[in-house]
Amino acid sequence: MTASESRQITLTESPAGKLLTSNFGLETVAVPTAGDGELLIRVLYISIDAANRAWMQGRTYRDQVLPGTKMAGGALGEVVVSNDPAFAPGDIVEADMGWCDYVALPASKVQKRKQRGPLTHLLSILGITGKTAYFGMLHIGKPLAGETVVVSAAAGAVGSVAGQLAKTRGARVVGIAGSDKKCRWLTDELGFDAAINYNNEPVMKALKRDAPDGVDVFFDNVGGDIFEGVLFRMNTHGRIVCCGAVSQYDTDTPTHGPRGVPGLIVTKRLKVEGFIVMDFDGQAEAEAELAGFAAQGSIKVAEDIVEGLENAPQALVGLLSGENYGKRLVHVADPQG
Repeated sequence: MTASESRQITLTESPAGKLLTSNFGLETVAVPTAGDGELLIRVLYISIDAANRAWMQGRTYRDQVLPGTKMAGGALGEVVVSNDPAFAPGDIVEADMGWCDYVALPASKVQKRKQRGPLTHLLSILGITGKTAYFGMLHIGKPLAGETVVVSAAAGAVGSVAGQLAKTRGARVVGIAGSDKKCRWLTDELGFDAAINYNNEPVMKALKRDAPDGVDVFFDNVGGDIFEGVLFRMNTHGRIVCCGAVSQYDTDTPTHGPRGVPGLIVTKRLKVEGFIVMDFDGQAEAEAELAGFAAQGSIKVAEDIVEGLENAPQALVGLLSGENYGKRLVHVADPQG
């Protein structure tokens, strides 16, 4: 039986400086009605990503999230009512559903998902997170056996997978994270060869120790000073994969651009490429290979699950301050089908 009310979290005001939970509000609305060609979906898990914060700053690859509107976000849900023959009640689906209990969406904007292992894997290792790491590391970075790979925000959702993917190719992997505890987790649990706590020492100096032969591939999720520190240690013909710039998201005063651009890029003949995961064909093949890695234990899947829709704002604020280990999700409900 479908409920009559649905909770949703709205952005009540654009953040000035760091994001606060007070920038959000929780309200109750009527459960929407699915129109022709639409699905009524019950939200099960919400994906919490640093990009959520970037969406508040202006248009990126999607429209800006404006005050007074429901907070946007990718989610996994269960079809409750289907007005499209391609979907049936009980189907597990993924879409930009936003932070809410129920949502009505056109079937054309929804992807049916087949469960492989735990349901949450569909948003972590088998979702946009895992595929971002896969295409960025393996299709752009292209690490070779014996090369040195550096990953920033290495204990996060994408970074933790990207580093492990490089290990499957025989590379030496150095992670960059924000605490000694995270650095130990990277080496002891995920198999990174070394890890640098950027709060303890300058990254460029640490890389002279942990990457003495220079850096061949840099998978960057951070930007700013960390990007600069690694740039100066890049080898000739190295590859820099620009996945994100989380150091610039949660502030109204972004830092200066890194020194060495474009000078070092030219003299070292570096390849620097940004990307969005939707750019790539072969999504099904990527998911199948990632599922195989997870099943074999070649990649350890790290998920950080927060309970309750009402805690989604704190989940995002905490992610931006580095609380999470691996993929952060908010658990809203369990499937009924």
